[in-house]
Amino acid sequence: MGKYEELAKAIVRNVGGKENVSSLTHCITRLRFKLKDEGKAKDDVLKAMDGVVTVMKSGGQYQVVIGNHVPEVYADVMPLLGMEEGAADQGEAPKGNLFNRAIDVISGIFQPILGIMAACGMVKGLNALFVAIGLYTDAGGGYLVLNAIGDGLFTFMPLFLGYTAAKKFNLKPMIGLVIGAIMCYPTVQSSALSQGGEALYTLFTGTMFESAVYTEFFGIPMIAMDYTGTVIPVIFVVYFASKCDKLFSRYIPDLVKFFFVPMLTLLVAIPAGFLLIGPLASFGSAVVAKTVIAIRDFSPLLAGAIVGLTWQILVIFGLHWGFIPVYINNIMTNGYDNVMMPFFACTFATSAVVLAIFFKTKNKQLKEMALPNFISGIFGVTEPAIYGILLPLKKPFIISCIAGGIGGGFYGAFNFRKFMMGGMGIFEFPAMIEPDGSMGNLIVAIAGVLLTMAIAFVATIIFYKETTGEEKEETAESNEKEENASAILKRAEIGSPVKGKALKLSSIRDDAFASGVLGKGAAVLPEEGKVFAPADGEVTALFPTMHAIGIKTDEGAEILIHIGLDTVQLNGEGFEAAVSCGDRVKKGQLMIKFDKEWIEGKGYCLETPVIITNSDDFLDVVDMAQEKLEPGDSLLQVLK
Repeated sequence: MGKYEELAKAIVRNVGGKENVSSLTHCITRLRFKLKDEGKAKDDVLKAMDGVVTVMKSGGQYQVVIGNHVPEVYADVMPLLGMEEGAADQGEAPKGNLFNRAIDVISGIFQPILGIMAACGMVKGLNALFVAIGLYTDAGGGYLVLNAIGDGLFTFMPLFLGYTAAKKFNLKPMIGLVIGAIMCYPTVQSSALSQGGEALYTLFTGTMFESAVYTEFFGIPMIAMDYTGTVIPVIFVVYFASKCDKLFSRYIPDLVKFFFVPMLTLLVAIPAGFLLIGPLASFGSAVVAKTVIAIRDFSPLLAGAIVGLTWQILVIFGLHWGFIPVYINNIMTNGYDNVMMPFFACTFATSAVVLAIFFKTKNKQLKEMALPNFISGIFGVTEPAIYGILLPLKKPFIISCIAGGIGGGFYGAFNFRKFMMGGMGIFEFPAMIEPDGSMGNLIVAIAGVLLTMAIAFVATIIFYKETTGEEKEETAESNEKEENASAILKRAEIGSPVKGKALKLSSIRDDAFASGVLGKGAAVLPEEGKVFAPADGEVTALFPTMHAIGIKTDEGAEILIHIGLDTVQLNGEGFEAAVSCGDRVKKGQLMIKFDKEWIEGKGYCLETPVIITNSDDFLDVVDMAQEKLEPGDSLLQVLK
């Protein structure tokens, strides 16, 4: 284990333990868990950890935002889970709506190769730059080798995506790799599907799907497609192959399953891929491209502004993954992307806002955070700045979105393009040099960056006013003086919600509750299956599983009563609610019934924490419990 061993252990524990994790991948700043039950994850505990920026839930993933050192944390987490890198879900179907499932699939397929994709793209871009400025020519061996380093992954993209897609779809990875290799097989590309000879005939003449046929598969036309460097077809073929594999595995005897299942899978999936799936996927990509181009034809400026304005919001929720295939497909099919590239302005808008805060803030901690986050943003990694500075301050985040929208509109109006994948932040500039070596597009790129940064910087200097913190300090000082002057200590009593034996909160079997990180309080081991209101107030939360209920008292204390430990897994069985969320309750009023013996018979611990979740709003929370408690007996006193 490495230097993040303790953080890794805490993260695994608070996402519900390794048994709750179906898979784990990571991107530049986030650990992306696929959890079997997100209800077991302790969001508040994770958010409060040193080393964790925040927690997000999106696209069927539980995302723990770490920052730039996420690869090191990931490396320490994986051994705790007992998984190999890129391990696929073990039989767990993606949850959520269709859009969330699509995002989850896209993320799982592309994340494992993003780092190497960026690295190869940077080499390819720098190689083009050095040729353009005359450092060497494209006729030498140096250019040839560097171009191979930069271009190898992109040329044989189906191999890599075949492998990662197979993992995502629970197909043996080597079968996915073989499918990718077959789709790039030189003889197929140069003979059966190439345009090197005269076409036998043409299908769909006069439409956007017009396709030449150069060969047939036992009398069935094979539409000419070059799959090297493509993205969408191999993913769909691997998905179809995963279904074939499951079907054949069900019926083939175990004695010959080892080689017969892969053989039959390939014999069915590959012809289906060449004859139907591949062409349909390519046609679908053509439709998307035509639609997007039509929107851009209406107003490139507006299209670019929308991308620039919304990109950071998509990044926050991890939804930007849904658009990555559009970007990759455009570069692979058109030789450039001008649809998604207006997002390039957002990186520098964020960086400029953070730089302005560095110069303007008097907060020492904020100033220390700003400079490294500015540098990180310039290199293309903006999540630490977004989560650590912009979102908490709110107005700077709005400024960065608006500046990104203006920069995106500029890029849209000037048809800003990127010609090669790879690179991030300033390292993307070489990929913006036009294939003929001209610098017009690069000048547009630099002008857009300067425009966006200037707007973001100046707007932050003018509109961001660091008054909130000072006002809070003044208010706190004033309140403290008033409290000291009054010398009157107000107390609010919280009764026991159940009959039973009093327990110290620190003694129960749940680390999150026992540590007090969720709030101060006490616990009770119930002797009967009834939960009563511990004070007058309003029911603010009633979990669908009815294992926990939240109340806000008339004195402002926010109480969480959690009936048993891990009882969320019962999905409401054994529980019956007598109140609803939003109801007013009186102290001693019955709120929930539960089948104590049945739940204990299922093996669940019924230690019931009663905590004040907003403990920090009060001077103290004092445990007043006697050993034996009746409902309503004094359990806690809240001092204010």
